Amino acid sequence: MKNKWYGESFKLGVLGGGQLGRMLIQSAMNYDVHVYVMDSSITAPCGRLAYEFVEGNILSFDDVVAFGKDKDVVTVEIEHVNVDALEELEKQGVKVFPQPHILRLIQDKGLQKNFYKENNIPTAPFHLIDDQSEIAQYTDQLPFVQKMRKGGYDGKGVMTIKTIADFDQSFNGPSLIEKKINFKKELSVLVARNEHGEIKTFPVVECEFSKTLNLVEFLFSPANISAAIEKSATELAEKVITDLGLVGLLAVELFLTQEDELLVNEVAPRTHNSGHHTVECNFTSQFEQHLRSILGLPLGDTGIKRPGVMVNLLGEEGYTGPAVYDGIEKLMEMSEVYVHLYGKEETKPNRKMGHVTITNDDLNEAKRVARIVQESIKVIS
Repeated sequence: MKNKWYGESFKLGVLGGGQLGRMLIQSAMNYDVHVYVMDSSITAPCGRLAYEFVEGNILSFDDVVAFGKDKDVVTVEIEHVNVDALEELEKQGVKVFPQPHILRLIQDKGLQKNFYKENNIPTAPFHLIDDQSEIAQYTDQLPFVQKMRKGGYDGKGVMTIKTIADFDQSFNGPSLIEKKINFKKELSVLVARNEHGEIKTFPVVECEFSKTLNLVEFLFSPANISAAIEKSATELAEKVITDLGLVGLLAVELFLTQEDELLVNEVAPRTHNSGHHTVECNFTSQFEQHLRSILGLPLGDTGIKRPGVMVNLLGEEGYTGPAVYDGIEKLMEMSEVYVHLYGKEETKPNRKMGHVTITNDDLNEAKRVARIVQESIKVIS
């Protein structure tokens, strides 16, 4: 990589034009890093913000190679990309972070779980199956969770199998089944590593999921856990990124069991929904940290400036069409409430349309305001 990582002479390519890429661009602008993006349509959140936007298919070998061949560094904002193409770009001398072989592993939840097992990383007990017919072998282990090995995202491709009666509705394809963990908290740790091996971890955050959507509904920072658990979670996230050898940002999602044991659920090799609060709450945002890590720059201070809560803005049920943010003006009147809209022209039921971060020295007060925020704004059409 050239010594100069900013200005016209340096090209950073991003595969995927969603909101994660949009917020990465917003951070990159502060350092005059020119971001080139490829996605299927210029109407994507990155479309009007990228230094240059290319319409193409991130799952197409030819499109990805054509896009990336003149870039200095290529990264992803979603892991579902053509890995063969990224490996070809590596051969051509393009730096690709996270590395293609790691993306290949993470794309397949079966390979991911085997990696944890081989590296003594604690995770829920699991079995790999080829199709629906094999599920009956594990009747004695009900209830359990079934996950498709490939293609799952934001709760899709995951279902809980409670009884034998659920077998008919199970996924019929390569998948894994794992023990349903009786956890008391879901936690997330963002950890970054650059080419030089420098590692920095953000403070642990606590996620509250929507029981109906299986999506993060609220996120609290800092997590309400003991110093010992915080230390263990941090060390576990650092072990995962070190064992992977990953360059970039990694979100490590954890279960905290009733016995205070930490289990790795899944990882995401990119910026993540559970790190949006860092824009306002931490000295360095997750987006700047990812940028620093993939460009071989010193990693930033991950300390908390102010506690906060993040609320996802989801499209309301029953509305599909041009997005209307009903109640946004009320939020703008509120102190320490920060609105982020993703620039998606069309809303759909439960589509991620934006998020709101609420900060306060008193985390309980921030949570109280977050509930008001959730009731005050509706994404309709």
